Amino acid sequence: MSEKLATHFEAHRPLLFGLAYRMLGTATEAEDIVQDVYLRARTVPAAQVENVKAYLTTIATRLSLNRLQSASRQRESYLGPWLPEPVLTADLPDLANPQDQTILHDSLSMAFLMLLEKLSPAERAVFLLHELFDYSYSEIGAMLDKSNAACRQLGRRARQHIAANRARFDSNPAEQERLLRGFLQVVEVGDLAGFLAMLTEDVTLVPDGGGERGAAIQVLRGPEAVAQFMLGVRKLSPAELKAEIVSLNGHPALLLTANGKPFVVICVYAVDGRIDLIQLIAGKKLVHLQI
Repeated sequence: MSEKLATHFEAHRPLLFGLAYRMLGTATEAEDIVQDVYLRARTVPAAQVENVKAYLTTIATRLSLNRLQSASRQRESYLGPWLPEPVLTADLPDLANPQDQTILHDSLSMAFLMLLEKLSPAERAVFLLHELFDYSYSEIGAMLDKSNAACRQLGRRARQHIAANRARFDSNPAEQERLLRGFLQVVEVGDLAGFLAMLTEDVTLVPDGGGERGAAIQVLRGPEAVAQFMLGVRKLSPAELKAEIVSLNGHPALLLTANGKPFVVICVYAVDGRIDLIQLIAGKKLVHLQI
């Protein structure tokens, strides 16, 4: 790869990873996509590339779309609910505009990634490229070999789905951290009444054990079922568990480690100050986390 193209590639690596991660929902596969983009790009003379950013983005998008085809087949046999692979985001750039900072964090949230999962691969690509990465529909059409009108239609359908299904969770980081600390405290001491007081009447718990046999795979609904499960799991967990609040996917989350290795990630989402959704992620889904 020429020096010029190599320099541009490194400059756009965060963009390529961010696109692939949002497309696929897994950090390990996103890293694979970025590496494949590098391997393909280095064989092309820099003089042949008019717009390096668009060129690299096109490769990443098409590779991600190809990967999604095989991923959909694999998830048909996945044991239990599938959740995105969490990523540490403490080092996200600080943007000057607070609104832009919120958009960046929300676009990485587990809840938003799950919304993207409900879109078709083409809708997902068009939505991300236009709404998040600011490509025009004509530019996206060239990337996907689709007409401008087709891309506009895909983008409109995606926006409508996102708007209609976006959960209205509390998004204040300080409030999220307060809930996590309270959650940790009631679980540690086995305070059932205190736990129940933190939950909404419609609370849901979604576990993803990495598709491994023996992991919890049952979605639980209702305060009693959720609280009893969490308190029961704590009794069976390794005694050496250590818990800390970290920034995962742009929001505070609980990371539990055993012997220095990630054991489980707990994400909580609140409505009016009470927990409405709990996501538990464990197993091979945590391989990418580097503590």
